[in-house]
Amino acid sequence: MCNPLCPRLRITMPASACVEPPAIGPYRLPNRVILAPMAGVTDRPFRQLCRKLGAGLVVSEMVIADPSLWHTRKSRARLDHRGEPGPRSVQIAGGDPEMLADAARQSAARGAQIVDINMGCPAKKVCNKAAGSALLRDERLVAEILEAVVAAVDIPVTLKIRTGWCADSNNGVRVARIAEQTGIQALAVHGRTREQRYTGCAEYDTIAAIKAAVTIPVFANGDITSPEKAAEVLVYTGADAVMIGRGAQGNPWIFRQIDHYLRTGRILAEPSGAERRTVMQGHLEALHAFYGDHMGVRIARKHIGWYLGTREDAKRLRASFNALESPDAQRHFVDELFRQADSPATNGINAA
Repeated sequence: MCNPLCPRLRITMPASACVEPPAIGPYRLPNRVILAPMAGVTDRPFRQLCRKLGAGLVVSEMVIADPSLWHTRKSRARLDHRGEPGPRSVQIAGGDPEMLADAARQSAARGAQIVDINMGCPAKKVCNKAAGSALLRDERLVAEILEAVVAAVDIPVTLKIRTGWCADSNNGVRVARIAEQTGIQALAVHGRTREQRYTGCAEYDTIAAIKAAVTIPVFANGDITSPEKAAEVLVYTGADAVMIGRGAQGNPWIFRQIDHYLRTGRILAEPSGAERRTVMQGHLEALHAFYGDHMGVRIARKHIGWYLGTREDAKRLRASFNALESPDAQRHFVDELFRQADSPATNGINAA
């Protein structure tokens, strides 16, 4: 497990509060904290929640670039941005330049204000189709894709990458230069190779080298789970913003906590029990409304499970919650979770 404050990154002061948040094309972000795109996680309910709790930009779940597949239930949900404030950033994934260009055009027509290209996903089912981080092995194809997508739309195009395919192919700096030369307007970098997937610790030397090599905004991503770590990474890499992925699962408050620390140098108080209850209930309601009762109940198991993960009795609570089959039962569970937390005579949820 990674040390949340890596020894090499010991910084006594937060990143300067006077640093202006980055701009992506015409869009000046309100702060330096961004929600990373995560398949199966950053759906519309979660994006709206994270933005409400301080994310300066949120990015949609990855959408496969083949528009012929967009009629599926999953793709329709991923393409649904109704009611979301701008700028709306939509991530697309694929390996064919013209198909990605067409997907970008259609995304813009559906209301996307920023198109993000995925060259960072390490999943086998994506890489096996020569997409995601697999593209990093072919720099010529990277250039062709970026040129095609940038030429296809008149909205900003951004890119998310890893540091390379493997330790022997750490070509993040070269890919970053290609991105800048082809018109990419911001670059997010996860500090691992594809070969690492999510194992080991993220490294920030490559991100620092990338930031030094290009003039476009660079967003640092990987293992950023606290305000202090965010500030340390920003100072060490010189990045323009941090991008939070797994650190936001079950902890959407991390965005306002990081933003507050970067602006003031002070740690913001943890959310109260009352606020946690309100946020979890609101998240439940949004999931049920967005997906319907049947799918909403099932998808809520994942999200509520993350909220429960910090508790000593997390395993038992998750098992109890995962056995529930209706929205009402899930609402009751959350109500009881906090009611009994205030009672010294009880210890969590009665599964019955």
